[in-house]
Amino acid sequence: MKQVAPLRYDVIFKKAFSVPEVFNAFVRDFLNIEFEVDTVETDKTYTPAIGNVAAKFDLYAQDKKNRVIVDMQHVRYPDHYHRFLHYHCAALLEQTVKSRDYRPKLKIFTLVILTSGDKHKKDICVIDFDPKDLQGNPIGEIDHKIIYICPKYLNKELTPSKYHQWMEAIEDTLDEEVEESKYTLPAIQRVFKIIEKDQVTPEERAIMFDEYGEEEIKKEGFKEGLKEGITQNIHDTVLRMYKKGLDIKMIAEIAGIAKKQVNEILIKNK
Repeated sequence: MKQVAPLRYDVIFKKAFSVPEVFNAFVRDFLNIEFEVDTVETDKTYTPAIGNVAAKFDLYAQDKKNRVIVDMQHVRYPDHYHRFLHYHCAALLEQTVKSRDYRPKLKIFTLVILTSGDKHKKDICVIDFDPKDLQGNPIGEIDHKIIYICPKYLNKELTPSKYHQWMEAIEDTLDEEVEESKYTLPAIQRVFKIIEKDQVTPEERAIMFDEYGEEEIKKEGFKEGLKEGITQNIHDTVLRMYKKGLDIKMIAEIAGIAKKQVNEILIKNK
């Protein structure tokens, strides 16, 4: 058994999947395309922003040879289906700006990994942009695609077998211990080595603690805080979420407080 840091943490997920060997293998297995990059960007943004909302891609790579862009998203939000559709469309629009017509030069794929589960309890969901006739047959005109992957709901009978090891491995890390001998894919073995507990730096561990604290606050902290009034801890957390780009409506939804209270915190700290 190997002791590992859970892939539920954003910092650990990026540490593992920003390695080109891992990113390439994951993309090839889930998209069944030729894909090979030497560099994976983290927290990629477009300057200037596309539209009125700045999209930030957790992991982003462009294969110029095979004319493909893949972005991988990890963090779970209440609106993740809509959020990452918006990000995907921003990537499409960024390509269109550089084209002579509306056909982007590169195929765009978005992979969303939901390590915390999802209310719909589906293993794989796909937004396929290719037009289809009334019989459901695609015409092969548009390749762009979004795939939502939820390892928690892997179905051994229905989920495509080529996805099994990846989904099992991601889920397996969540209890901080994996039996590495059951996995045959070299890229997964590489993931386990990268996220081995002994390989986690003090800086990464500090970020993990921050992420853990935010998750606990979402679950319990705000409810308890409201009983006693807005505490400094809630104050600080609202400010952190605001600085990370969450809008007031979403902060209020996560916090379980009114938008007015969120605004009061932000006004006091201008």
